[in-house]
Amino acid sequence: MKKFQISAPDQSLAARIQHKIDFKTKPVGSLGQLERIGKKIALIQQSLAPQLQAPSMLVFAGDHGLTEEGISAFPPEVTHQMVLNFLSGGAAINVFCLQHDIHLQVIDAGVNHTFPYHPDLIDRKIAFGTANSLHQEAITTEELDQALSAGSKLVEGRYRTGCNIMGFGEMGIGNTSAASLLMAAFTDYPLSECIGKGTGVDSAGLQHKTKVIHQVFEKHQPKIHDPLHFFRSVAGLEMAMMLGAMLQAAEYRMTLLIDGFIASSVYLTACQLYPEISGYALCCHQSNEQGHQKLLDHLGQETILQLNMRLGEGTGCALAYPIVASSVAFLQDMASFESASISQKS
Repeated sequence: MKKFQISAPDQSLAARIQHKIDFKTKPVGSLGQLERIGKKIALIQQSLAPQLQAPSMLVFAGDHGLTEEGISAFPPEVTHQMVLNFLSGGAAINVFCLQHDIHLQVIDAGVNHTFPYHPDLIDRKIAFGTANSLHQEAITTEELDQALSAGSKLVEGRYRTGCNIMGFGEMGIGNTSAASLLMAAFTDYPLSECIGKGTGVDSAGLQHKTKVIHQVFEKHQPKIHDPLHFFRSVAGLEMAMMLGAMLQAAEYRMTLLIDGFIASSVYLTACQLYPEISGYALCCHQSNEQGHQKLLDHLGQETILQLNMRLGEGTGCALAYPIVASSVAFLQDMASFESASISQKS
C-alpha cells in the first residue's frame, strides 16, 4: 500500500506572519476569517508573501453497490448521467470553475458505465462500481491500492504544472451513506446522528436508509481499529481515489480545499492515517446534510461559507476560492501602517 510523507507546516514563521497581518492598515482582527486563512496559507507556503498558482479541481465519480438496497432517492444511473453533464459543461461545478478560472478535471474512478472517448474525461476506472457493502467489503485491497496510486498521480500531474491549491469534489449516488459510516466509525457520534437525507429521500426513505446503514455498520464494525480496512469496507472508489489525492497534495505542501459531507468524511479518514494533513486543509462550506456540522466540530474546523448547500461536486470549494484568494491578496498587497504613514491606535 502506498505510503505518504506528510509533516506539519513549520510554525517558526507564525509570529512574523501574525505581525504582518496585525500591522496592516486596519484594526487588529477586523478582517476576521480572512486573517486566519491568510496566515494558514502563509504557513503552508512558508512565506510572508504567499501566492496561489494554477488552482485546480478534481471531481471523482464512482458507483456504490449499496444502492441495490434502495438507499437513494435517485437511481444509480444518475452517476454516469451527471458525469456526462460535467463533460458537456452543464453542471454547477462547471459554471463556478469557469467563473473563477479554476482548472477542472473529471475522473472516472469507478462508474458503472462505459463512456465513449471524451477529451475532458480522465479514465482511471478501477471497477464498474463497488461491491455491496451490506454483504461484503466494498473495495478489495488491490482496488484500494490502485485507487490511492491513481489519485496520487493525478495530483502529481497538476503539481508539475505549478498548481499549489486544489479542491476535491465527487459524484456518486449512495456516497452519503458511505460518508455516514465513516463519520460514525471515526468520531464519537452515534450512527443515527450521522445519517441524513442525502439526495433528498422522504421520511420513509430515510427510515429505510437508516436501517440498511445500521446493518452495514454492524457487519464491518470490528474493522474500525484499522481505519484503512474499515474505509475500504464501506467507501466508494471515487472516495478512495480522492483519499490518495488529498494525501499526495498534503505531501506536496499544497493548500487543500475540502468540499462538503462526502469530501469531509474522506478528509476525516486522511486525518486518522496522517494527522499532520490538518495543517494543509481549509474546509470550504458547511453542508446542509445533518451530520456535517458535527463532523466539522470533531475536526475542529471552521468553514468559510454556510450557504445551506448539499450538492457536492466540489461546488463549495469553487465558491470559497475567491475568498481564499482575497485572504492572500490582502496579505500581499494591503499597506501597513508604516508604509502608508498612518497613525496607529494609541
